[in-house]
Amino acid sequence: MSYHAPVRDIRFSLEEIAALDSVRATGAFPEFSGDLTGAILEEAAKLCNDVIAPLNWPSDQQGCTLKDGEVKTPDGFPEAYAKFVEGGWQGLQFGTEHGGMGLPRALGCALMEMLQSASMSFGLGPMLSFGAIEALIAHGSDEQRTLYLPKIISGEWSATMNLTEPQAGSDVGALRTKAEPNADGSWAVSGQKIYITWGEHDCAENIIHLVLARTPDSPAGTKGISLFLVPKFLPDENGNPGKRNGVKAIGLEHKMGIHGSPTCTMEYANATGWLIGEENRGMAAMFTMMNSARLNVGVQGVGIAERAYQQAFEFAKERRQGRAPGGEGPAPHAIIDHPDVRRTLGLMKAKIEAARAICFHAAVEGDLAEHHGDEKEAAWSRRREELLIPVAKAWSTDLGVEIASLGVQIHGGMGFIEETGAAQHYRDARIAPIYEGTNGIQAIDLSGRKLSMEGGLAFAELIEDIRQTVEDCETSSNPALPELAARLKPAADALEEATGWMISAGMEDRLAGSTAFLKLTGDVTGGWLLCVGAVAAQRRLKEAEGDAAFSENRIALAGIYAETVLAAAPGLLGEIRMGAAPLFEPGLAMLESA
Repeated sequence: MSYHAPVRDIRFSLEEIAALDSVRATGAFPEFSGDLTGAILEEAAKLCNDVIAPLNWPSDQQGCTLKDGEVKTPDGFPEAYAKFVEGGWQGLQFGTEHGGMGLPRALGCALMEMLQSASMSFGLGPMLSFGAIEALIAHGSDEQRTLYLPKIISGEWSATMNLTEPQAGSDVGALRTKAEPNADGSWAVSGQKIYITWGEHDCAENIIHLVLARTPDSPAGTKGISLFLVPKFLPDENGNPGKRNGVKAIGLEHKMGIHGSPTCTMEYANATGWLIGEENRGMAAMFTMMNSARLNVGVQGVGIAERAYQQAFEFAKERRQGRAPGGEGPAPHAIIDHPDVRRTLGLMKAKIEAARAICFHAAVEGDLAEHHGDEKEAAWSRRREELLIPVAKAWSTDLGVEIASLGVQIHGGMGFIEETGAAQHYRDARIAPIYEGTNGIQAIDLSGRKLSMEGGLAFAELIEDIRQTVEDCETSSNPALPELAARLKPAADALEEATGWMISAGMEDRLAGSTAFLKLTGDVTGGWLLCVGAVAAQRRLKEAEGDAAFSENRIALAGIYAETVLAAAPGLLGEIRMGAAPLFEPGLAMLESA
């Protein structure tokens, strides 16, 4: 049940596939270098491997407790969080003017993956603070940024997102929490929020809640929502935690998984808060938080998949059962020698690398969108990032569930027994396709706003890039790469055909095909990026750069993915083009019965 951060795979994905060097070329990060990338990844790996990962299983068994409005997290969490703060990890991707390290967000994504692999329950705390920091940077006042950002970026204070309410679910426009103006310019916030991750805990000295609420006479729906900053303790004149505010945890969810993460019901009773940004403009600030969270949840899918894969791989090497075809020595043989087990493990690994590449590609393009000096290039990167965010979130988290399930399968009956730990990964992974916008919502976003951006330009650019990689593979001297091209080309054709159909389809038909369309987009984009990695690996082989066995492995993984996922991709066209009519035919009347 141990975890070892896959530093080499992460670095290859960052540098050779996602082109992290392009961020360095902007000049926005003068201290950033390849050597620093290596050092950051190695130090983050030590924290995650040695300090956080050992807490994963015990924290699942112990869980959290709530008493008199105070939450106690599992044993070891406060000490591990103190180590996280000591290393300055919360501020890795934020500016030095606020006390951060001033490094690219792509490195922050790499850190986030390791944290989520080590312990999803622990990693959720820093993940929520990441989103709140970005919201304050983008929408907070100078006074708010000066007072709160240094403390949150250091990790001394944590932060939350308070969006959901019992009657609203994903329909944010249905929320009822209210905010009344106070004479001093602050607001009195009252209401109840549910599913608040790390809403109360004993790891940081203060918790800063970012709360969506309605002001008096605000318009109905999402147009009438504002965002407020509500601290657990009101800062005193020196900026230290002072008087307790009117906010407390009144419930602690008993969940299927992530037992070590305190998921709270929060009650606000005339709690003092301050408006972030403009009144009735809370949705803009919320989407800043949500975009950060959606990418990080996608990375969370990669992280839990990696943890499940590593455990399954180690188990397969040790578990002896049956006689493998062609196996040497007396039976029973290790199950990793059985072809179907090797096929499963190979596919697990290939899909993890595809998801990792999608998430890191989105992160690098986000850095370029913000820092590239050429407006045209920055706009290109912004389109690519926006296109990839729903794919990264939905495709990668669905993958996390799939890989965790396959991990249980590799363990056989032992996987269904809690003591092995394989079941925990599956239980933990299952929430990721639900929160931060269900994956169905991500599919609607992709097939709606993202597909329609500038007349479909973002998808046209993606398909153009894929076709360039097809050409790169076709002309390679390595005979394995033209075989990749033979699978990638028809998959790209299918994506282009699906894109054209979705653009011309009516709204109901487009919505009916949206989930299959997102899957096709993720399948093809992941395969394309693995082929980009194969081209880079072949260059390294040709130039005798790095470990030859590792480069050969990258090409082999792309081959496994091409012969399984890419080969099947065109088959999704039927589901995409099925339309809505069959879903409402009389033969499906049972869907309407009680």
